[in-house]
Amino acid sequence: MKTDNKTLLTAAGILIAGILLGWLFFGGGNSNDEVSHEHSEMAGEQEWTCSMHPQIRQDEPGDCPICGMDLIPVSSTTSGEDIGSYQMSENAMKLANIQTMIVGRGNASKEVRLNGKVQVDERNSYSQSTHIPGRIEKLSVNFTGEKVNRGQNLATVYSPELVTAQEELLQAASIKESQPELFEAAKQKLRNWKIGPAQIERILSGGKALDRFAITADVSGIVTEKMVELGDYVERGMPIYEISDLSKVWILFDLYESELNWIEEGDTIQYTVNSIPGETFEGVISFIDPIINSQTRVATARVEVDNKEGKLKPEMFASGVVTNTTVGSTNKKELVIPKSSVLWTGERSVVYIKKSINGRAAFEMREIVLGLSAWGFLYGKIRT
Repeated sequence: MKTDNKTLLTAAGILIAGILLGWLFFGGGNSNDEVSHEHSEMAGEQEWTCSMHPQIRQDEPGDCPICGMDLIPVSSTTSGEDIGSYQMSENAMKLANIQTMIVGRGNASKEVRLNGKVQVDERNSYSQSTHIPGRIEKLSVNFTGEKVNRGQNLATVYSPELVTAQEELLQAASIKESQPELFEAAKQKLRNWKIGPAQIERILSGGKALDRFAITADVSGIVTEKMVELGDYVERGMPIYEISDLSKVWILFDLYESELNWIEEGDTIQYTVNSIPGETFEGVISFIDPIINSQTRVATARVEVDNKEGKLKPEMFASGVVTNTTVGSTNKKELVIPKSSVLWTGERSVVYIKKSINGRAAFEMREIVLGLSAWGFLYGKIRT
């Protein structure tokens, strides 16, 4: 009986040992397979993205198709979030030296520096022409810069045509009783040559034709150009002098294409003249040339200046500054952003806007439309 009990206990022990070994080999192996399978599935679900272009997502590591940077694994904390945003920790932002700035709408202001010259006011410039055809016998004004007064004798002209016209007048005067129309026509012919009534009476009273006539100045001013010499033959209406009144002058400042949006008519400009050191003048831009010069590629901004004292002379150089210029309005959708924050891709311009996702800093890419540039800032709007 004792032998049967001992045999039964031995068989039971062997059975238990077999079950334990079977569990260790088969049960444990299945557990390892499941863990390995889970890891393989997790590895297969891993996504890779670009730190500069978070919209790029791939199932395996590689290079970014946009910038060529190495792809990095997507953090589990970002799964399910907007793929257009890239999250960074505080330490990562410090290591990358990322700086942010609060921006908003505002007015665009800039200080524009201009260069120009003093020029003659075209409205006060007169071309003195001769009303008598003939040969210049005498010049009373022989150089530019000379001041002349209205009615002053400028030159003396010998005119054979005028001599003939005077002889016709004298002949018509002898028969004016019978043919008054002929006499009146002869006088009118001389009037067309700007021969005054006093000279006509002088011819009639003297009974002899005058062979030389004076050309007088029609305006007062400074002779800025002399166009004839002694002995020249001139035709009726031919200019002989350029006379300008310099009591008022223009200062024409060069305005490049990039500065056209910053300057408007009515803006105040402070300027200095190189030949008058230590003195600053102030004026108002009264006119901006609507046409750009095809050779110099500049337009002109005109400032009208009172020059009764004669300090300013044509061709003097001037330097001006237009300040407190305002372009745009706070009512418009124009944002003021740092120029360094813009990424130019060639076809478009983008910026990254900081926002918070699950308590962490995230950056979202936005495309923008650029406007004016001033003081290291850009003015524009976000493309919607």
